[in-house]
Parts: sequence; structure tokens; C-alpha cells
Amino acid sequence: MPELSSASFEALGTTAVVVTAADRSLAAMGEVERELATIDRTCSRFRDDSDLTRLNLAAGAWTTVDPVLVEAVDVALRAARLTDGLVDPTVGETMRRIGYDRDFAEVAASGPALETSWIHAPAWCLVEVRHDRSQIRLPSGTQVDLGATAKAFAADRAARNAARAVGAGVLVSLGGDVAVAGASPEGGWSIGIADDHRAPGEPGETVAIASGGLATSSTTVRRWSRGGSPVHHIVDPRTGRPAAEIWRTVSVCAGSCADANAASTAAIVMGVDAPEWLAGQGLPARLVDRDDLLVRVGGWPERAVA
Repeated sequence: MPELSSASFEALGTTAVVVTAADRSLAAMGEVERELATIDRTCSRFRDDSDLTRLNLAAGAWTTVDPVLVEAVDVALRAARLTDGLVDPTVGETMRRIGYDRDFAEVAASGPALETSWIHAPAWCLVEVRHDRSQIRLPSGTQVDLGATAKAFAADRAARNAARAVGAGVLVSLGGDVAVAGASPEGGWSIGIADDHRAPGEPGETVAIASGGLATSSTTVRRWSRGGSPVHHIVDPRTGRPAAEIWRTVSVCAGSCADANAASTAAIVMGVDAPEWLAGQGLPARLVDRDDLLVRVGGWPERAVA
């Protein structure tokens, strides 16, 4: 592969990074920007004009939506099936109740204590999809939130479409959710692992992938306070509250960024059983607990210093 070029811009409430051959960089950027604009228009919970908002307002009725949202919901339901509901797209009302009801930059840093009586009723297995009509029906009273899967889904689509359009290998990272498509550089695509994708100087590790995706889920970045107690954005559907913080960061490699992200998010929710579960799935993973203890499973490299 010829010399690589990297460019970044803000999208979907995070930082988008596009890496490809230097002479294809502008074309690849254009493809990725168009793709992410489509994802935002169709899948955002925070836009009044999005297809997802229309779907949530019509819960209980069949709703015709953009095919991109149908695909995004399919990805979210697959994540729910693969994780036995630990990654659940029907937690929209739960996210609102814990305070994540707008773009994160606008979430109030503090507020009243969370309700103690609220219990989330999982409804992901009741979501219906008519693929031939591009229609979705949610159970009455259900609100969908695609925050646990949409960025990874977008990274997969953007990398695949950009690589096809420019005829070269492309890496797309959205807030640390990484997808690659097309021919890879010799030795693979080099990816740094950190709690916060915005802190490139943070000590960490570097790994390389040649295909698929890598995702990192963390409780350390998107945090706020309710009733004087810390709150984060990864919800445990079994309790309707933020997941217990056994692991502060989990990184996983898989055949797609969407599958990697489903596994890393499920691992945060799962807690102490996560290493055994990830190993049983055959997924290379790196877990970091609250005391900085590292656990590597599934063939994750023992050491690759950045």
C-alpha cells in the first residue's frame, strides 16, 4: 500500500478519523462524511427530525423508515441476541431517566438522585421488522436507543463504502470504534488502545488488525453525577441503572466493529464473568479493572508498547 494519510473531523458527537492512501484521502473523507450524515439523520435519538425519533413517537404502530435505520435496528437486535440481552436497544426510556436525554456535551453535570423504583422491562425480542416494506414496529411504551451499537455500525458501513468508492484500504475510527475494509498495509492497521480516544499521548498499547474491527467500551469518559453519585452511559438492562464498575475499559477484536462493540459493551455489563465469556466466544480482548489490573484473553497480545 502507498503512503498513508490520516484526517479527522467531528461527527456523531465524537471524533471521526479516516486513514487511507494519501492520494485517496479527500475522496475517502467525502464518502465517510456523507455516510455519517446519513446515520445521524436516520439514527439519532437527539434529533427531532430523525427517523428514529419518528419511530419512538409511533411505538405500537408500524412505521416506514429509511432502510439505513432498518439495518441499524437489525444490527442492534443481533447484538441483543449475541449477548442474551445485555446489550439492549430498548433502553431509550432508561437512558432518559439517568439523564442522558440529549447530546452528551449538553448533559447536565449534576442533578437529582436517580429513581430507585425504576426497572427496565426488556422488549428487544418484541421489536418487529418488515424488511420488504422498510417498516418497524416497537412494543407500546418502548423507546429505542442505538447508542450502544450505532457508532460501530456507522464505522463498518463507512469503511466498507469508502474502500469500495476509492479502490483502496480504509480505516475508520469513531470515538475509538474502529473498522477496516479493503487491502490492509503490510503488518496490518496499527491501532492504539486508550481509555479516551481524545488522549493520544496516554500510555497504552498498540495492536494491529488486517480485517474486521476493534472496539473499546469504557466507563471513564461519558460520566456525570446524579444525587452526588457518579453515573455513566453503559446501562445494565437487568437493573435499569448504570452497570457496576468492575471493568473501566474493555477492548475487543471481532469480524466487524459492530460485533466487537457488542462484546466489549456486554463485558462491561457482565462484570466478573466477562473474561471467561469472551474467551468462550474466541474473541481477543483486553480488560482493565478499576485498579489498573490488565487481563488479556482470546489471544490478545501480551505486550505491544505504543
